Amino acid sequence: MDSDTSLTSPGLRLMDLLEHLVREGRPLALPEVVAGTGWPKPTVHRMLQQLEQGGWLQREPDGRRYALAPRLLRLGEGALGASTQHGVRHAVLRQLVAELGESCNLTALSGAEVVYLDRVESAFPLRLELRPGTRVPLHCSASGKLFLAHLGAARRQALLDGLALSRHTATTLTRREALETELATIRRQGHAFDAEEFVDGLVCIAVPVRAAGERDVRCALALQAPAARVPLARLPQFLPRLAQAAQALARTL
Repeated sequence: MDSDTSLTSPGLRLMDLLEHLVREGRPLALPEVVAGTGWPKPTVHRMLQQLEQGGWLQREPDGRRYALAPRLLRLGEGALGASTQHGVRHAVLRQLVAELGESCNLTALSGAEVVYLDRVESAFPLRLELRPGTRVPLHCSASGKLFLAHLGAARRQALLDGLALSRHTATTLTRREALETELATIRRQGHAFDAEEFVDGLVCIAVPVRAAGERDVRCALALQAPAARVPLARLPQFLPRLAQAAQALARTL
């Protein structure tokens, strides 16, 4: 980052700092921010305090590192949902549901949860309606496990350290070792399942959505269905069409 901040207004410098923290993708201590921006330490310290007081950043429990606060996460989610590409993304989901007959959604990682960016419900009366903005746990949703599996090792371990692996159904993975074993499988196979781990009777399969030229998983595309209508063993049959739709969605990011 350019170390000469004299030509930038104070408001824009704060935005530049937020952009740096978002790009790093992990909580940062003051010396790390100074090293990454090249700005004077007193300036960075003052800016971090302003952003914390405004509710855009929050301190980690150790009191040293600054992380993105819910206010900033909500702003990012709202901006993504209101972008000019929203109509294109929704059209992709609508077409997918029309072809496959089951509910599909687009999600993103938000802190230690999964947030629904968009969703199209199936026409069947037997379904679970989850609106955009809905948040679900990482450890027992197909999208959440997909995001966890593809994070860098350090960030994944930090998230897992802070997760309460609470039980939602009889099949929820509540042991760290079992969850990490499944995450390794997801990294190998490239997709993730929810075997009635969040809601009894509901199964799900999720695939990654990556922006062009990026390795990071920006979003996840998932198909959900009642297990009574689509047994877990049948979910892989949807993978080819989901992969095609994920490529189309990637072009909107």
